[in-house]
Amino acid sequence: MLSYDELTSPERELWDAFPQGRRVDLRTGVPEDDRVAEGVRWDSARTVRAAVIVALLLGANAVQPGTVAALRLAGARISGRLNLAGAQITYALWLEGCWFEESVDLLGASTQTLVIKGSRVPGIEADSACIEGNLDLRGSVVESLASSPFNHVSTALSLSDARVTGGMLLNGAHISAPGGWAVAAGGLLMEGGVFCGGGFVAQGQIRLMGAQLPRGLFMQGAHLEDPGPRGVALAMNNAVASRLDFSDGFTANGTVQLRRTQISDSLSFEGAVLNGPPGGDGPALTCRLMQAADFDLTLARLPSGTVDLRGAQVSYLYDSEQSWPDVVELEGFLYGSIKKVESGERREATGRRESAASRVAWIRRSPGYSPQPYEQLANWYRTIGHDDDARRVLLAKQRHRRRSLSLSARVWGHLLDVTVGYGYRSWLAGVWLLVLTLLGTVSFGTHSPHPVQRGEGAPFQPLVYTLDLLIPIGGLGQRTAWYWTDGSLQWLAYLLIAFGWVLTTAVIAGVTRTLQKN
Repeated sequence: MLSYDELTSPERELWDAFPQGRRVDLRTGVPEDDRVAEGVRWDSARTVRAAVIVALLLGANAVQPGTVAALRLAGARISGRLNLAGAQITYALWLEGCWFEESVDLLGASTQTLVIKGSRVPGIEADSACIEGNLDLRGSVVESLASSPFNHVSTALSLSDARVTGGMLLNGAHISAPGGWAVAAGGLLMEGGVFCGGGFVAQGQIRLMGAQLPRGLFMQGAHLEDPGPRGVALAMNNAVASRLDFSDGFTANGTVQLRRTQISDSLSFEGAVLNGPPGGDGPALTCRLMQAADFDLTLARLPSGTVDLRGAQVSYLYDSEQSWPDVVELEGFLYGSIKKVESGERREATGRRESAASRVAWIRRSPGYSPQPYEQLANWYRTIGHDDDARRVLLAKQRHRRRSLSLSARVWGHLLDVTVGYGYRSWLAGVWLLVLTLLGTVSFGTHSPHPVQRGEGAPFQPLVYTLDLLIPIGGLGQRTAWYWTDGSLQWLAYLLIAFGWVLTTAVIAGVTRTLQKN
């Protein structure tokens, strides 16, 4: 138990100020002397033992009636380990511009608002903690360096299974754990918003696996660097959030994982940079089985790695020319609407339907053949009333599928394509019929055939004779009544009969394919 006589001058000042919640500021007012990076050089006049802070927060100094006690300290060097593991703290803790010798331990603690602003901390462990207020680390540098003589934690900021009823403010914070986990907050329940914009830098992986963020995560302009050997900059698999905002210059030098993440409102990467793992080997964005309302992927430039959207479901997808790398996994991807946004223009004002050819090229970026992306795009075109575009997409699907078939099936596929466009261009059969009718009429009209039986049958008519050859069902009485002694014309007649059967078969097959359920 600490006694008042054992306290140093700055510790007594803090002790006396605590009951009234007054702030103790040990800064000199000289910018060069007050830089937190130089805190290791601060002398005893600016040093406060962590044990004193712990004692005050646990009620060592009586609180006067009618006042709101709080610990407010600025510009101090805090010596020793600030160990509040399992503590029940009913006072606010506000530390600004402080330099910590060792990490902060809040393991399983229950606290009020916790503010560590503009400070240098080797690490913060808050697993299973309950923070009934805001967690504010704005402008702080949270490190986890193996070379530090004081630090023995593996992560810089550890909040696994913690519960924070307020918000978490990390704007401008610098969290460093190169090659490790800069933030480990799996199972975190954050009832307020998480704000990591305004110059936030994380050197190491951010893990928010299974986190619950009903007020959203905002990382506008944040930089995620040095993801370590796993190459994952941000892992939010199985998380639940109202909104995820990675816009306005957000940069991830590693994979962003959102597998099975559920987002009730919007997911935005507008103006973001997704570099993927170092070397460009691996996915830049993984959203397998993700669910979101709005999905804005209007990036600042092309991703360096692949984009995986297999099994994802979104209501509205916004993309641009910078959205899609050479490889995009689209199998099972469902969307209610998809719109192209021109670079630098407002999404709401310029979102437009892109041409079917461009969207088909987008689907072709997906490895191998899968019918589902084509069916999904065609269904969307039908929904908005563009049946012609839907047919173009389905025709492209059949052409893509043809590559995976046997030689005989590919030959038949080419024949269906040329004649009736797999049933999606039935008018081609009419074109072929017209061309062959003209060819037969002109060729047969320049010669006179011989009757099979003299004096019987209708007079020879080249047009009707040609149609009788091309139509395989029924008869017009011309084909059986006349024959040719000229070998070339007889062979032409045989070819027209063969073409007639091929066209009829192709039309039937194409129409049947169109009417079948896909």
